[in-house]
Amino acid sequence: MRIFIKFDFNTVCKKILEEKLDECQIKHRILGFGEVEFLEKVSIEKLDSFSNSLYPYGIEIVENQKTILIQKIKDAIVDLVFNEDSSINVKSSVYLSEKLNHSYGYLSNLFSEVTYTSIENFIIIQKIEHTKQLIINGQLSLTEIAFKLNYSSVAHLSSQFKNTTGITPSAFQRIITKRREIATKNKN
Repeated sequence: MRIFIKFDFNTVCKKILEEKLDECQIKHRILGFGEVEFLEKVSIEKLDSFSNSLYPYGIEIVENQKTILIQKIKDAIVDLVFNEDSSINVKSSVYLSEKLNHSYGYLSNLFSEVTYTSIENFIIIQKIEHTKQLIINGQLSLTEIAFKLNYSSVAHLSSQFKNTTGITPSAFQRIITKRREIATKNKN
């Protein structure tokens, strides 16, 4: 038997952080995605215990300032692309500059230097991941998805989707539909 699961990365990570901080009895406040303020002095032992408890989930504490800023850039992009409340119609360069209080040129150069890819490429990858989720959810047409993610046309979305995944969004839709049919058939 196979089931399909819909989840929000931000909510999952926040829940894990909350649970692990509570388990370690660390008084805290979650400020934003990936940022926690300790409301008390935390011993090295507690901090190590907390860090070790996050490791199995692929979550780690970041200490290097450049790495912290890179993570903030990634978090801001993920929030821009995946957040249902935010409007993706804003220019990403303006959004990142305003959100992170640095010039876009500085952010772009730093991101490329550390990650060996561009901010633009990271945004495309996130948009394609969101497109996949929206296709799997099956509630929006490709035209609606293209509009929602601020593509100029379905053809533009399709082109980026194919360049990133190797298949068209329509082919991806057919694969998902076929998998559901097989899963339903096997269930009966």
